Amino acid sequence: MMFSEVNLDNLSRQQITSFMFDSIGDDGKDGECILVFGAKTIHRVQKAARLYHNKRAPKILVSGSAARWGKEEESEAIWMKNHLLNFGVPEEDILLELEAANTTENVIASLMVLQRSFGLNHINRLLIVSSPYHMKRCHLTLTTYMPDWISYTLCPDDRESGQGDNWWKNDRENARVMKELHSMQKYVQKGILEDLPFQ
Repeated sequence: MMFSEVNLDNLSRQQITSFMFDSIGDDGKDGECILVFGAKTIHRVQKAARLYHNKRAPKILVSGSAARWGKEEESEAIWMKNHLLNFGVPEEDILLELEAANTTENVIASLMVLQRSFGLNHINRLLIVSSPYHMKRCHLTLTTYMPDWISYTLCPDDRESGQGDNWWKNDRENARVMKELHSMQKYVQKGILEDLPFQ
């Protein structure tokens, strides 16, 4: 059965956990750049800084506009950059994408930044940072819109709640997972994201 056909309301916790979290994890491989999907959450910034300092990639690309926060607010990318600087990441190693207002735009707008900074033909692997519940959609969006020669190492942030072994124990994280699951299916049904097998 394909994901677009699944009745999400009939899924068990085990089925949801398997689909959303089982294929998500750091495989230990290095890449050319760390791509951080936009949000004003310190967990993602801490994860990206740790990967950088561990020499997993020489650059960090932070993506996200101020669209969700209001015109007078600081963009997600600038917010993350400022925190990365506080974590000791040099400014010259931080790339900015300032236009994206959602996950699809994070990927599409980051393509241009990556092209201008590296040349897409020189990128073999990206390290991807986002919240655990968001990683499945990030990966699906990347495989839908990015060149097919690029591989991904998936590096969810290290928050205590919201991981694959405990997401249902926290009401906020439980709600995020369920909302994400329904959003992903809606985008697949609309053709925004590629469909995928559901097992």
